[in-house]
Amino acid sequence: MALTMTSAAVRQVRKSIEKRGKGQGIRIGVKTSGCSGLSYVMEFVDQPQPEDIVCAQDDVKIFVDPKSMLYLDGTELDFTREGLNEGFRFNNPNVKDTCGCGESFTV
Repeated sequence: MALTMTSAAVRQVRKSIEKRGKGQGIRIGVKTSGCSGLSYVMEFVDQPQPEDIVCAQDDVKIFVDPKSMLYLDGTELDFTREGLNEGFRFNNPNVKDTCGCGESFTV
C-alpha cells in the first residue's frame, strides 16, 4: 500500500512546511462529503498517530489513516499550475466516478 508524489508535489509540500515553520509532513485522507460520496482532505501533521501509514518521498512524509488508505492506495499526488490557478491534484486509480464540479468522487 502506497501513495506517491510527483517532484512538483514534493517541492510544494516542502515549501509549505518550511513557510509554516513546523510539521513532520502532511496527512491525506477522505471524508464523506459532496454529491458523489467522498472528498479528499489534507492537513499538516505535527504529531503522527500510532496507526498512521507513512509514505515518504525524498524528505517529505505523507501520513494516512488505515481507513482512508483503502480508498487512496496507488494514488499519485501532483501539484499543477494552469494559468492563474494552482493546486494539488489526486491521480487516484480507484476512482470510478466524480461529480460534475470535481469536488467529490466514488470508488
